[in-house]
Amino acid sequence: MSPANHHTAVIGNAQNFWLHSSRTGFDLTHPAHPHDPPSTARLTLQTSTAPVTLDPAKTALVVIDMQNFFLSPAFGRSRGSGHAAAEKLEKFAIPAARKAGVRIVWLNWGLSEEDVRGMPPAVKRAFGFEAVVDEDGEVTSTTGSGDVFKEKEAGFGVDKNGDPRHQGGERMVENGKDGRIYKGLGSQCGTVFLPGSGEEVDAGRLLMRDTWNSALFPPLDKLYHEGKTLEHRPDVWIHKNRMSGMWGERTDCQDFLEKEGIRSLLFTGVNTDQCVGGTFTDSFSKGYDCILLSDGCGTTSPEFAAQCIEFNAARTWGFVATCEDLAKAADGMKSP
Repeated sequence: MSPANHHTAVIGNAQNFWLHSSRTGFDLTHPAHPHDPPSTARLTLQTSTAPVTLDPAKTALVVIDMQNFFLSPAFGRSRGSGHAAAEKLEKFAIPAARKAGVRIVWLNWGLSEEDVRGMPPAVKRAFGFEAVVDEDGEVTSTTGSGDVFKEKEAGFGVDKNGDPRHQGGERMVENGKDGRIYKGLGSQCGTVFLPGSGEEVDAGRLLMRDTWNSALFPPLDKLYHEGKTLEHRPDVWIHKNRMSGMWGERTDCQDFLEKEGIRSLLFTGVNTDQCVGGTFTDSFSKGYDCILLSDGCGTTSPEFAAQCIEFNAARTWGFVATCEDLAKAADGMKSP
């Protein structure tokens, strides 16, 4: 047979497989048997490399870390790609998911006291840490929460390289980041002033559950509260305690996806090359279908960092599309 002729394939194993057709692309609907007729609504998404067909009931839109800590001007965050991504989600991806019946999972940093106590140093360092001046004049660091190795109160925050960012009560802002809040995971962020109203609020402890700094960025928070009241496939909020929400043997996110029978994941959020990328690659390794909605993601890293994730997402780990592609797919969705 000539390679130019139509060809088909089954890719994977008996429990987890894709179907491929040279005419229609990749079928990611996960029927019980490769030869079963289509029996579900089908969402066909044009990606940068090939069309993929999804079962909306087995698909989730995963929105990662679109929280006040990462996006709010109250923390000195100037407008960037994360805010542009939030707008794409608001305009295209979230309405499309609602229309198609795709579940929306809000996967966010949300630490417990136990998480903070057991956090490894490499993860803590990524968010800065607290330092004090010791009796001999040397600067030493605490654990970030300030309550494990030292009883004394921390004096100032240092960045991930150990350089002071906030000392002697002075507020330091560098590259759009407020130095006050970089005292480590679980440390107090202090008070902030809300954009527009100027209202003063307690931002709470850094990325702890149920604090203002870990709440969703307001335009998306509104959509989440609307979505969680839906009768059919309501939005869900899932806490994570690492950059990846799918790290290790089990996570709350994986437990939820398995319980709901979700196999295909559409990834959005911040930062593309950190929390989004980490969750994406861990999901790929665990056998999920992974699709990056590139314009629904943003990062403060140099442009090449996002380009690297997008390149590999499209050619190795899964597929890449846009939020508008998802909207077009929802508009053209076919029922069985």
